[in-house]
Amino acid sequence: MNEMKQISIEYPERLAFSLKMKKKEFQDEIKIISLVKLYELGKISSGIAADLLSISRVEFLELLKNIMYPIFTMDMRMNSNQI
Repeated sequence: MNEMKQISIEYPERLAFSLKMKKKEFQDEIKIISLVKLYELGKISSGIAADLLSISRVEFLELLKNIMYPIFTMDMRMNSNQI
């Protein structure tokens, strides 16, 4: 298994406060948004993103749907690779 690395992001405390999030919620949100963006850019697969979030691939796809990313665009890259 690969060794996990950690990234530190500086942000003003008022940012999490203005979003009405506790520190842990804010950190989790940043992680989710970062992985969704990497997926959207085609840098990682849905399976890798799901694994890093400790959820199933189906749960990751549902997460994308819930944050308004159309599901059909996600797997177009995968389907074109399978042809």
